[in-house]
Amino acid sequence: MNPWYLLYCKRSEQQRAEQHLKRQGVDCYYPQVSVEKIRRGKRSSILEPLFPNYVFASFDPEKIAFTTIRSTRGVVDFVRTGAQPQLVPLDLIKNLMVVEDNDDQRERLSEVWKHGDAIVISQGQFEGMEAIYKEADGELRSILMINLLNKQVEVSLENEILDNK
Repeated sequence: MNPWYLLYCKRSEQQRAEQHLKRQGVDCYYPQVSVEKIRRGKRSSILEPLFPNYVFASFDPEKIAFTTIRSTRGVVDFVRTGAQPQLVPLDLIKNLMVVEDNDDQRERLSEVWKHGDAIVISQGQFEGMEAIYKEADGELRSILMINLLNKQVEVSLENEILDNK
């Protein structure tokens, strides 16, 4: 089994580096997680890197030179300890692969707002008011608890007018 190394890549070029490394016969691991975000008021699920700008690579240093890996498009350099590239334990790679495939973990990482989060309403009749996030109301709206005349009132508002406190 070949040792694993951690490569630092140019900003937003991890996929390019991974493609070029695979063409050279290098095993790569670029962990991604599905994250739910709100864009233009709609919830959407997108893939984001678990470690931005980093790619794990496994290769035989006797067959492929370190300089070949370093000069691959998208790669900046190895993560090093002193002058030597840092080895990554195989157990860490296996654990990351298990976490990446775990749907429960993915759901925990993908929540935009959680029940009980403090939210500020940025537009409309409740502009500037603080509210407590309760739950999603479809893709475009959320149910919030606001305090009106010293009484908790449940309100459903568009996601695009909500901001984190």
